[in-house]
Amino acid sequence: MSQPARLTARLAPHLATYSRQGERPMTGPAPSVASIVLAAGKGSRMTGYSGNKTLLPLIPEESPYRGRQPLLLEVLGNLPPGPAGIVVNHCADDVRQATRHLPVTYCHQPSTNGTGGALLAARDFIETVRSESVVITMGDVPLIRRETYARLVEQMESFSMVLLAFTPRDRAQYGMLEVEGDRVQRIVEWKYWKDYPQARQDQLRFCNAGVYSVRRPALVRYLDRLEAMPHTVTKQRGQEWVEIHEYFLTDLVELMSQDGLAVSLVVVDDSEVTGVDTPESLQRVQNAFAARDGRPVRGLSTGSG
Repeated sequence: MSQPARLTARLAPHLATYSRQGERPMTGPAPSVASIVLAAGKGSRMTGYSGNKTLLPLIPEESPYRGRQPLLLEVLGNLPPGPAGIVVNHCADDVRQATRHLPVTYCHQPSTNGTGGALLAARDFIETVRSESVVITMGDVPLIRRETYARLVEQMESFSMVLLAFTPRDRAQYGMLEVEGDRVQRIVEWKYWKDYPQARQDQLRFCNAGVYSVRRPALVRYLDRLEAMPHTVTKQRGQEWVEIHEYFLTDLVELMSQDGLAVSLVVVDDSEVTGVDTPESLQRVQNAFAARDGRPVRGLSTGSG
């Protein structure tokens, strides 16, 4: 069976639970897990490539930007069985074309206003799908294994939210997790933790990988609070610097923790959660995928996309 056929087979049984366009739930038994894939980004640091970065190939052929097996399809193929929603914006039609053979729901994000904005764009999907848990992941992290997503979901028996985390080789300017026992209290950005006393900095061991599982009823309850918490950030748009409102999915961690909901973590090796946002990281991911399959790795020589 081909890879697209295997992927369709994993998703197709859940067509009876959620319609392809995601407008209304349908009859049938409720699956335990739904998934949301954030795939709206442009990848502004992908020199020479103007498409949606989740459509970059895992198996390069003519160049690192041209080949087979888009990152997004690998992500979808590793998710737990159940309905899947894809958040789209940049080159949305290309994403729809690449996934046209799959029973997925498309959630349009009107503007790229942060990971929390992407989650809010999927609100209709979240509120109407009948799964107990929701996995939230990104379309440019294709090396996360099926077993890792399963571990996130298994933790839903004891926690309201579970983060995928890793131990960085260099903490650099990562946001770090403040953890007490097996519970995550908050995610602290570098601009704050850099001023912590050294003893407190030494307690910060784990980074957030940007992948989550959440109990769906709790997630639905917190969407209004997330929407009421925009952050004003300054970003470059063309030649101008502008202030825009963004929403941070990471705010959910502190909101839930403050309210007494248990938030925990699953730790994996940092190589598994490598994201693609530069030509160099694309090559690392392509080489790692080739090594898994026993294929030779390639050198970096980008062409136009």
